[in-house]
Amino acid sequence: MKIVDTHQHLWDLKQFTYSWLQSFPALNRAFRMPDYLAATRGLEIEKSVHVEADVDEPLMLDETRHILSLADRNDNPLAGVVASARPELPSFRAHIAKLVSHQKIKGIRRILHTQPDELGQGELFIENVKSLSGDGLSFDICVLARQLPIAIALVQKCPGVNFVLDHCGVPPVKERALDPWRGDIARISSFPNVVCKISGLVAYADPERWTLDDLRPFVDHAITCFGWDRVMFGSDWPVCTLSASYARWVEALSALTRSAGESNQRKLFHDNAIRVYRLS
Repeated sequence: MKIVDTHQHLWDLKQFTYSWLQSFPALNRAFRMPDYLAATRGLEIEKSVHVEADVDEPLMLDETRHILSLADRNDNPLAGVVASARPELPSFRAHIAKLVSHQKIKGIRRILHTQPDELGQGELFIENVKSLSGDGLSFDICVLARQLPIAIALVQKCPGVNFVLDHCGVPPVKERALDPWRGDIARISSFPNVVCKISGLVAYADPERWTLDDLRPFVDHAITCFGWDRVMFGSDWPVCTLSASYARWVEALSALTRSAGESNQRKLFHDNAIRVYRLS
């Protein structure tokens, strides 16, 4: 099965600083393109989308330009880039202007799950996200499950923007706590301009003892709410390696969705990503 990975990361600690990695010793080393190619060996990764990795703020533009230089090469599957930006700042539009001309810039992300709730509710933040509709760029939403109401309010105020919900809204998989996540996913899926990445779930499961049955209710509910035309596979590599290899996550999601048939699996693992991130 050909795969489009909508959520991969790379970082090179000799080039850039990612302060958050200090809290995750297993990830606090370089993960470069050769590592990604090794992790995906044996899988048909046709294309991938690099999602910004929360580089320290002064280095955002440099990180994006570095990833774009990799995407311009023909020795790897990188076909799109979701760049880092700060919609809460007055300099947001000037930052976007430095990126938007590159055809492989597909979207913007500002991580919210590590930030105060107020950040994603600010008037300037919302207006800047709304402005992305004029650039043809999507906005990746990365929030905790408890912050989904903030994401819903943002989507409601930006009807012209295409949104991508990362990691199924970061549900508490290890705790097996379906509610209130379940209701909030149903609410955010009611907006037709939101697509959901089936990604990250193994990183939120018990790293030693997770099973398919631990993941199943979260995968099933997200797909039921969004439907097969608005879900996309993402590896969340290398963060997924906290609980599973790349191949094991692919195997798990394949097993969980096999009963839906080859056509629906093709939408999940390939076709929807081509459309949403405009990768053709």
